[in-house]
Amino acid sequence: MIKWADFLVSKEKWIFNTKSIDSFIVHNDNGDTVSKGYEKNRSWIVKHLKEGKTFCCIYLDVDGKWSKGGGLTLTVKGGLSWSENLPLILPKRKSFISYYHNDDKDYKKKFYNLTSDLIINKSVEDGDIKSENGPEYVKQLINNGYLSDTTVLVVLLGPKTKCRKHVDWEISGALNYKVGDTYSGLLGLKLPSHPDFGTGKYSYMLQPQRLTDNLKTYYAVIRDYTTDRKKLQEYIELAYKNRASKADKRLNSRIQMKSNTCS
Repeated sequence: MIKWADFLVSKEKWIFNTKSIDSFIVHNDNGDTVSKGYEKNRSWIVKHLKEGKTFCCIYLDVDGKWSKGGGLTLTVKGGLSWSENLPLILPKRKSFISYYHNDDKDYKKKFYNLTSDLIINKSVEDGDIKSENGPEYVKQLINNGYLSDTTVLVVLLGPKTKCRKHVDWEISGALNYKVGDTYSGLLGLKLPSHPDFGTGKYSYMLQPQRLTDNLKTYYAVIRDYTTDRKKLQEYIELAYKNRASKADKRLNSRIQMKSNTCS
């Protein structure tokens, strides 16, 4: 494989309350592989550019592979120029992905592939927990470490997610105070198969009702699914911040679903 550049960049950090770049996550381009990222400041980047080294932006695609973006270069005035909308250098949020396994597992895989360097995946896989009892299922999620320290629950919303009992149970468990040092943030992502996708709105009756309860109070966040990594990170961060700033808006009083309401 031909090298894209001497160095590759995947994330950026800005000096607080300014328009000045502070640093990037840099990777070595080994030709057929991309090295683990490490943080380097602006002066390091500028120094290497002046020495003739080349830089290229990269991003993870839906298959979990690095893809080539635009270059990062020096301007005439000695500044840095790049065209990619890179994610920020932030802590990886511990995220549980809730979804209807039968219909939406492909989107779950794509979402994780896109965000594998942005989140710590706390999700269960098929067969990890076997229980048809809501309270027992939630207890196992917490005791087995899936929800014990989750900070954001991401609900992938397809047309049938609203009627799946396990999704309701997972939302209920994430909104339990036993999770971490406070509640889990709640993010709903409307998939392209969802009737509300691309409309800029959401219908209360087309979402899991425990999610709807928290959308009405503005504790939960709902957005369209996207492959834009920077946007996904922004959505996750908004849900993460709501767990503290809007903790009094959290609702989890609804009785847990006892059965699926659609097939």
